[in-house]
Amino acid sequence: MISNRKLKTGAIFLSFILPALILYTVFFLIPLSSGLLYSLTKWNGISSIKKYVGLNNFKELLGDKRFLNSLSFTFKYAILNVISINILAFLLALMLDRQIRGIGLLRSIFFLPNVISMIIVGFIWQFFFTNVIGEIANWTGLTFLNQSWLGNPGIAFYSVTLVSVWRGAGYMMIIYLAGLQTINSELIDASRIDGASGWKLFAYIILPLMIPSINICLFMTIANSFKMFDLVFAMTHGGPGYATEVISLNIYNEAFLSDRYGYGTAKAVVLMLMILIITYIQLKVLKKKEVVL
Repeated sequence: MISNRKLKTGAIFLSFILPALILYTVFFLIPLSSGLLYSLTKWNGISSIKKYVGLNNFKELLGDKRFLNSLSFTFKYAILNVISINILAFLLALMLDRQIRGIGLLRSIFFLPNVISMIIVGFIWQFFFTNVIGEIANWTGLTFLNQSWLGNPGIAFYSVTLVSVWRGAGYMMIIYLAGLQTINSELIDASRIDGASGWKLFAYIILPLMIPSINICLFMTIANSFKMFDLVFAMTHGGPGYATEVISLNIYNEAFLSDRYGYGTAKAVVLMLMILIITYIQLKVLKKKEVVL
């Protein structure tokens, strides 16, 4: 028989985890399971009638050129966005890892864009690209600035990525900065005494010890890049045409504008699986490279 002590311990343990478990079930497990069921139906999101179609929604995806184009754009955007944010954030962290006057102000300035909502950032930069930058070109004579930054499909891609990097680098900088400050200064000093300096110090001492921070930042930037919606929605609405339509925006248009909720949910399931697979591989690879002191 189970002793009273064990029952009491179990009851205390359950009382601690039950609130979190209820919230997790209500706001994650139930919506997730519902989404998986909806992806197998033909439903407009309003009607009480849901027609079961099995895997037909997923089969249709294979021939959906608009979805495949949005998938291609999202991958290109994610690759450029992840690389740019992490390189810039790492360089900023190295530059700001000093104890000098005014360094706190500089850190705050670089982090400041993260305080602003992404949708507001999108509207601000949309106004800048469509109204301000043309005037700057006229005043300064820099004619290369006077072009359609959001109306040209090739340039709009880089415009959206530029704004995303501008906003995201400051947050990742804080994570890299925290990682740099956990490195034992005595280890750095000992390495310098042994002759390591400049590139060798960075490549063989600092970089390996920063792998946990790199792992976190890559995980966050990859997930955020594939889930990007609000910035593109505010700046281009996926245009011109569908040139900058990311997967999330494609799902939104399919589910809520075309009233194909079941099909849109199937696309969302595919997006979820993609993020899970990519982040799993990334975490698995970088986890092996972490240095334990």
